[in-house]
Formats: sequence, C-alpha cells, structure tokens
Amino acid sequence: MTSTGDALVIVPTYNEAENIGRLLTGLLAEPASVHVLVVDDASQDGTAEIVRRARHRHPDRVHLLEREGKLGLGTAYIAGFRYGMEHSYRYLLTMDADLSHHPGHLGEILHMGQIADLVIGSRYIAGGGIRNWGPHRYLLSSGANTLARLILGLNARDCTSGYRCYRTGLIRQLDLDAITSDGYSCLMELLAICQRRGAVIREIPIVFVDRRAGHSKISSAEIGKGFLTLWRLRGKLAGITNGNTEPAITREEAEA
Repeated sequence: MTSTGDALVIVPTYNEAENIGRLLTGLLAEPASVHVLVVDDASQDGTAEIVRRARHRHPDRVHLLEREGKLGLGTAYIAGFRYGMEHSYRYLLTMDADLSHHPGHLGEILHMGQIADLVIGSRYIAGGGIRNWGPHRYLLSSGANTLARLILGLNARDCTSGYRCYRTGLIRQLDLDAITSDGYSCLMELLAICQRRGAVIREIPIVFVDRRAGHSKISSAEIGKGFLTLWRLRGKLAGITNGNTEPAITREEAEA
C-alpha cells in the first residue's frame, strides 16, 4: 500500500480539542507532501471529531487512527510507525499535539533528514530554547536529559524531545515489538536503540513553547517512572552494540 506523501507527521492525542484544530491548520500550510496521522486514545472532549472534520476537507493529507482506550504515548508512536511503513512514507515525524512544537521547524527538520537517519528538534543546543516554563519544570527536564546521557551513554543534548524525524528505512530495522517503554521514556529508548545501531543522528534548534490550553499529561508519577526506566533500559540495551545493523545512510553520505 502506498501514499502520495513523502513525510508523515504522527501526532498522539488525548483530550486535545483545544489545540488539535490549530495544529492541523499549521501542518496543512506545509507542502502537500506532508501528511498527518492523529493517533487518538479515546479522547472524551471531541478531539477525534475535529480531526474527522479536517479529514473530510483534506482526505488525502489528514488521517485518523482511533484507539479504544488511553493506551499511552509509546504505543501511539509504534502504531504511527507501523501505519507509515504500511503506506510507504519516506520520513516519519513525531510532534506533540499541544502546540509546543511549531510546524515552522518542519522544513529545516526534513532538510536535515536528507543527511541523517534521525533528526531531533532540540531545546538544549545553541539557538534552541524554552518559553513559559518555571524553574521547577526546567530543572526536571534538564536533569532527566543529563541522567539519560550519563546512564544510557546518549550523545544528543535533548534526549526527551518528541519533535523528531526518523527515516523509515531506520524504523524498518528496529524490532518495534521489543520497545516496551511507555510515556516519555519511550523517546529515550528509541534514541538509545538508534544510536547503538549506528544511526546518523543530528539535532537542530527549536524553541519549545509550553501549552496554553488543555492539561499537561506529565505527572509526578510519570517523571518518577522515567527515572526508574533509565536503569531498566541500561540493562536491556547492554547487548545492542554499534554496528549491529547498517544505518539507513552511511556516515560518508552524512558528512558529504
């Protein structure tokens, strides 16, 4: 099964009716080769209905996968990856639904995707930043990234950013059934596996703007689970070493 698009933006949602319409408007302003897949976890606020109306107006570009319960961010990414592979997209992107990730960065991310297997929209490199966070939230995020780099040996500065672009060729090399982390821990697991597989990984700066509408899905329990997951992942990933799988593009191509 094929699609007429080149890039699929995967947007997990749960009760994002206040934001999803504006996000879709921004994404649909991008070139027609950029399609959107909303993976909705049985939202109770009409999120899916807003997406269905957008799909009615743009049937070739807007797609909706409705799930029967709140199954979590990690499985939403995996479901989106499977959909993208089945429909032969070249690039698989992920974005948050709360407008914290600006569609205006898509062009630069996709351009970098021509020379990298995985591109991360980074808040923590030169030119990147965060708006509307208090000191407590910033310390939690920066602390999580520092621990992820130390415990898992990750090289990226922003290990927990959900604004990413994966080459479909890279995703096809991964055992998606073996990725068991949920929530934002899934982002660290995916990054760790890609790095250990020898993928070419690049970061571009983005400005992250905290949500203005709706409610954050990050709880204290989620943060605590993330810290514990780092240690579990360290043992789980110990057997995966660089070079086990060829990256989607060679390092020579990336540096050319």
